[in-house]
Amino acid sequence: MRKFVSVLLLLVASVAAVAQSEPSKRGPSTPEERKRFAAVAHKMEDSPLDPTLRKERDWALRWLIAIPDINVNPCEAEILGPFAATGYRYTAEVRGQFSFSMAAFMIEHPDKAKDVPAANTAGVIGIVKTYRAILRIDPEAQSRFLEDLSALEREGKLAEYVKGHTKDGCKAPPETDDDSSS
Repeated sequence: MRKFVSVLLLLVASVAAVAQSEPSKRGPSTPEERKRFAAVAHKMEDSPLDPTLRKERDWALRWLIAIPDINVNPCEAEILGPFAATGYRYTAEVRGQFSFSMAAFMIEHPDKAKDVPAANTAGVIGIVKTYRAILRIDPEAQSRFLEDLSALEREGKLAEYVKGHTKDGCKAPPETDDDSSS
């Protein structure tokens, strides 16, 4: 399953690059599609390892890539730093949720859709929810970096952290030294 998700994320990156260079072949999203997507994104935050969500996740991914009117710009390198290279066993699920949670936020708060720090904060909140859901299933799947994000969220400092890493846009990764245990 993790291999599938990793391949899926690689495919997303490739398709996203192509999608940015070519005009969309479909029209804007419909209210029904947006409602469905947001529901799927929240289900994935709550149950990221649930294999029964695979079809819904696949639909959501294809939809997000195809639509021209919702464009997520996760500042992943800036916010997550070297997390992707830590070998955390659920990296694909965590990183994938970043974009899904951002898009759900943009759908649910269209007035803040272009607010890069707010949208990225929503993405990171989705990551924290996903991480907590993973720990309920696999308590040994701990990551120091994700624990730190979770602590920032509990302390009400997550938005400040994200804003600090997105103040100049999405350009350079932060200087961090994560050594996730899983």
